[in-house]
Amino acid sequence: MNTTPLYRQLANHYLDAIRSGTLKTGERLPSIRLMMEKHAVSLSTAVQVCRELEDCGVLEARPRSGNYIRQPDTLPKPTSIPLPPTMDSGAYIGIHEQVSSVLKASQRATIKVNFASAYCAAELYPLKTLQDNLIKSLRYDSHLLGATGSTCGNSALRNVLARRALTTKTHLVAERIVITHGATEAINLALRAVTQPGDTVAVESPTFYGLLQILESLNLRVMEVPASAHTGINLAALQLLLQGPERIKALIVIPNLHNPLGSIMPDANKARLVMLCAEHDTVLIEDDTYGDLVDTEQPLSTLKHWDQTDNVIYCASLNKTLAPGIRLGWISAGKWHDRVEMLKHAQSRGCETLSQLAVGAFMKTPSYERYLRRLRKTLTLQRRQMSESITRYFPLGTRVTNPQGGTLLWVELPRRHSSMAFFHEALKVGIQISPGDIFSNTRHFDHFVRMGCGAPYSPRIDEALETLGKILKHQG
Repeated sequence: MNTTPLYRQLANHYLDAIRSGTLKTGERLPSIRLMMEKHAVSLSTAVQVCRELEDCGVLEARPRSGNYIRQPDTLPKPTSIPLPPTMDSGAYIGIHEQVSSVLKASQRATIKVNFASAYCAAELYPLKTLQDNLIKSLRYDSHLLGATGSTCGNSALRNVLARRALTTKTHLVAERIVITHGATEAINLALRAVTQPGDTVAVESPTFYGLLQILESLNLRVMEVPASAHTGINLAALQLLLQGPERIKALIVIPNLHNPLGSIMPDANKARLVMLCAEHDTVLIEDDTYGDLVDTEQPLSTLKHWDQTDNVIYCASLNKTLAPGIRLGWISAGKWHDRVEMLKHAQSRGCETLSQLAVGAFMKTPSYERYLRRLRKTLTLQRRQMSESITRYFPLGTRVTNPQGGTLLWVELPRRHSSMAFFHEALKVGIQISPGDIFSNTRHFDHFVRMGCGAPYSPRIDEALETLGKILKHQG
């Protein structure tokens, strides 16, 4: 039983909040009246809490304004309610240990230039248009924020997505599209719908590290299939794997502007891949997050276009192409739709409606295509500038991919270099990169790095690339 007086317990509660940064210097403490209501205490107890905090030097009473947090010389140690222990420096966040150690190191560093991001710079997105659409949607329906959305998502947005899919010769039924919190949730739902813990799932190698985290979090076994920066997944290697003794329950691929390779699968390969998976009863999960960023005006075909047996689950998002902060994705799960809808409802309910209305209103206008054309042109220039500078500054023997769209370059360093050592040395000078080790559970990519080209080229970026080149040459 806790014998500490109630007023001191509450005072320690607020001291803990100040230590952790939840309450910051200059912020207002809850009023006496609110403290009484929220903590179900008497007036005298609430007043004693404030006096205790004043005695500790963390509270400043301002006439006719209230009590505010001030920064004392030192915070007193808690008397009876200990702070939770800090996480050991060797601990990691997330599932995949190597990915998590990289993320943790990046969070601790002061980043001046970020080449690890796959997003565009904020100024390249149509933020003003989306903001205007958000305001219009609220004006049209003032009760919008007081209503819950459909599990499957806003019907107007789903109709827009289905119509846009027609340009890729892909037939999606609007009523069987489920809006998700980005492609990450879409892929999670797809895997949960078609696999059980312990099942084996194949992925390209290398692949986006987020997929490895998802698979490990779902207790799924991973088989890596070699892929190239030219044609994507190696179909001969995949066929041998499918013919092997171990059942491959599902395969996840990024056929268009692969992350990190930047590859685009030829149409013949797409058709063959869909047929192979159907023959071996392996569910094919397609991640089409980057397809709209291809350089050409002619849209890329999807795997779903070649699907004759309803064996392809199509996942995509707008995170990279339109608005990272909104985090809208979608899934068309075909014959698994009912199960995906049930899992979506159980996992996160429906996505909020306001952003769906704003995005749908923009995507159905000609302005959206004009925006995409401008973005593609800008990204083409930025990739070329980055590639030329990497070639100029990095050691002899460095090779850079030449993707036909997107925001990423896959860079092969001379084999004597370690991408993980490179990553840590770059962090020391405030530059973040993505080491190749995190894109595979193997050690095959320890001399590769992924470089993001989403920001307009500038003297600051050029200086950062020159610095990276010096780090590599010093290591060599």
